[in-house]
Amino acid sequence: MDAVMNAFVKVDEREAHLVVRVPLFALRHAGFPVSGRDIDVAGSGPAIERALAMLRQDIMLWENDDLLVPSSAVGRLQLPSDRSFDKYKDALADAVGTPAPGTVIYVDQGFLDADLSYPISSPHSRFSIRTVVFPDVAGFLKLAVRYLPPGEQGRAMVITSRSGRVPLNPAWYQAAAGFVGLGITHILGGADHLLFLLCLIIPFVRLRQVIPIITAFTVAHSFTLIGSAYDLAPSGAWFPPFVETAIAASIVYMALENIVGVDLRRRWILTGLFGLVHGFGFSYGLKEELQFAGRHLLVALFSFNVGIEIGQVLVLAAILPVLALVRRHVLTGRVGIIIASALVAHTGWHWMIARADVLWKTEWPRFDAQALAVLGRWVAGILLVFGAVRLAARRTSAFFSRRLAG
Repeated sequence: MDAVMNAFVKVDEREAHLVVRVPLFALRHAGFPVSGRDIDVAGSGPAIERALAMLRQDIMLWENDDLLVPSSAVGRLQLPSDRSFDKYKDALADAVGTPAPGTVIYVDQGFLDADLSYPISSPHSRFSIRTVVFPDVAGFLKLAVRYLPPGEQGRAMVITSRSGRVPLNPAWYQAAAGFVGLGITHILGGADHLLFLLCLIIPFVRLRQVIPIITAFTVAHSFTLIGSAYDLAPSGAWFPPFVETAIAASIVYMALENIVGVDLRRRWILTGLFGLVHGFGFSYGLKEELQFAGRHLLVALFSFNVGIEIGQVLVLAAILPVLALVRRHVLTGRVGIIIASALVAHTGWHWMIARADVLWKTEWPRFDAQALAVLGRWVAGILLVFGAVRLAARRTSAFFSRRLAG
């Protein structure tokens, strides 16, 4: 059920072209004539026209807020072995050509290559796209779009009918708004991140005690998140399960630390260490979405971090008053900390065991010169981050202490 439509959106001075290759199974409602197991290529003219009419309606292109209407549409049937869609010029030439005599295409195994032309007002407008092709398999049929604006480097993205209307060249404020919302959604939907956040604040009841710890977590996860976005993170099948296992282990460790009752004034150090790991976890939720940032990668990364912090503030605003009431009236003193932390540790332990089992079955990398170079860069970066975290935590704590004292 997993299939891909390939497309180019090429913007010229007064015209935009959507050149798209669609699997024939997604156009079966066009009623291509069949002879035995083969499509009657020579007699498919009317079916191609019906398929083009479907594509006019099911793949929508906007200029700013105006829905564009194709001025022309042409198409042809193509064999599944054809590779002309690697480049735009080849794809365009293929879409407006004709099949070679004697071409045999099996039912549901070929493609329709189409070129739809749209008159536009300006090549510098904001363009967006949406697909609803073959709604019977909504979400499974992907549209891989390569956007080719004039005078700029092309960009690629993959969308489905569930993506809605997607900007091809978003403005910075569009990218910012989208990624702030994505950050909020990610943190509120991440059970392991929320459980870690709960574990951090269980021993504390005052906001000024929590602020330096959350600051350390924020700075640390921002560092690894940005590094991952620029492909500086370790690669290989082993790394994602390693990160997920380490996140679960961080929950267990913090919960045990709460139970044992170690010096909480140094908690920001461990929080920063674990924040680095959680940053890699955040990056997995972000990596597939960066395609929608357009030229605004740094804006998207900053906005995603802002969204995460807004989500954390919302969580803290909800949890701290409840936690204070529970510790004051239900589970008082150290007993409350121990019981709450034990429940968190129990959940984190099960997650850690399940994820470690996946990690154990994954092939580990060889530590060659390249791997050691990557490790060296990250160690140096981590030392810099800890210096920044320590400075930020101290200044933030001093600031809130003065404000609360005043």
